[in-house]
Amino acid sequence: MNSNPDVVDTGLSPAAGRGPAYSIQRAYAGFMMWLISRLLQAASAVDPVIRRDIDRLPDDFSFSMRVRSGSPAMTMIKVGDRLRAIPSSARPQAALVFGFKHVAHAFLVMSFQESTPRAFANDRLAVDGDFACAMKIMRSLNRMQALVLPRFIAVRALKAYPPIGVVEKLGLAARIYGRLLIEFFKRD
Repeated sequence: MNSNPDVVDTGLSPAAGRGPAYSIQRAYAGFMMWLISRLLQAASAVDPVIRRDIDRLPDDFSFSMRVRSGSPAMTMIKVGDRLRAIPSSARPQAALVFGFKHVAHAFLVMSFQESTPRAFANDRLAVDGDFACAMKIMRSLNRMQALVLPRFIAVRALKAYPPIGVVEKLGLAARIYGRLLIEFFKRD
């Protein structure tokens, strides 16, 4: 109970939109969405399993992952059998939207405290669009995470860790990170 009558206690936690915790969560979720989109772009160029799933999506397919308030967000579009990260303003109406209901919910998933399936089950994440396409994107995201994250972190992020050999994982992870660096320093 608040003993100072001049201070109004709203009962809101910092994660509800006030204070430095909210700002940190928002900045972290934004950075992670940027990083995930670039890693998925690189993985779709390198990994044949991801490329096969992407190839099965409709032409000119786009998807977005965002907090319902609109920011932070990431948007990707299918180009051939690969995905390309684009500014969210370039395609405001994506065919598929993964929407976190709050920044704190995105933070839980992006910081590997809660898996994506658990967030969906806990009603923190909603999917708007073709569910078959959503499953293809989720398979691609899961595979990318299994490849680029150390196993002890990936098992926290994924419902089930896929069977990937150590040599295959290290080779593909090196190629994905290499492609990420090339794209980062490449000038358009």
